[in-house]
Amino acid sequence: MSFLFQLYRVLVPKPLRTKILLNSLRKQIPQFHESDPLLISDPERREVVEFVKHQGVKVFPYSFTNKYNQSKVEVFVDSGSGLKYVLMDGKRLYFKRRWSVSRIQRSFNDLSMEQDEKSPHRYLSDDFRISEGDIVADFGAAEGNFSLSIIEKVKKIYLFESDPEWIEALDKTFEPWREKVEIVAKFVSDIDDQRHCTGDVFFSNKELNFLKIDVDGGEQKLLKGFEKTLERDSNIKIALCTYHQHNDEKEFTELLVDKGFSVNPSYGFMIFHYDKKLKAPYIRRALLRAIKP
Repeated sequence: MSFLFQLYRVLVPKPLRTKILLNSLRKQIPQFHESDPLLISDPERREVVEFVKHQGVKVFPYSFTNKYNQSKVEVFVDSGSGLKYVLMDGKRLYFKRRWSVSRIQRSFNDLSMEQDEKSPHRYLSDDFRISEGDIVADFGAAEGNFSLSIIEKVKKIYLFESDPEWIEALDKTFEPWREKVEIVAKFVSDIDDQRHCTGDVFFSNKELNFLKIDVDGGEQKLLKGFEKTLERDSNIKIALCTYHQHNDEKEFTELLVDKGFSVNPSYGFMIFHYDKKLKAPYIRRALLRAIKP
């Protein structure tokens, strides 16, 4: 990191830096794609470019986001534990103890937006579903919203979450389903030690049908530690995030195809402007859906 860039980060407040970045991307994204006839002829890319030109830069550059309003999220307090929660399809989803009401409203609003039926980040689709009695691994569980949405359908869920602040909330959220939920407080990576585990070791003698993988840029190491299992086993589906790093979509597609999976991206793109290394084409596929019959 250059001295001038360090100075810029010190002198310019983060909200102003974000505003400058988004204004810059609002110009760069259309310029880049419209300069290449092949790129702009793609209807998925053209849809993003038109959105950016008229509405600015959002992580999800689509009009479905306009229906969400965090101020309408109702937050409750559990009288027994003191933890705050929201109702999701009639079920309680708990949050970190120290989080304020406004922080929870913002977080749940974002979670709802990313799993909208039209969102490129949606893990499931009409033809990519959880089957009755599936055994699921939720890598990067965080709040546990994905697992909570499928809890009544599955036989077993392993919740992998390394942030200790989430463990208390997850334990409370899944209290009614203790018999089918196992919380694993480790990083899933390519090594095995006190803080990490590999998929190959953890699932060496366990069944598994569905993997949801959203681990904030650690996807590559997770897959490296899962290679033997994914190569050996069949009847597996994977919902795999690909927006955290520039080459994830290409590299993960090649890896999974090599192991016998059929792979398709979700529709649309994300503009993950939180990545300091974001570069052209600036838009990234959010998710791969892979099936190995």
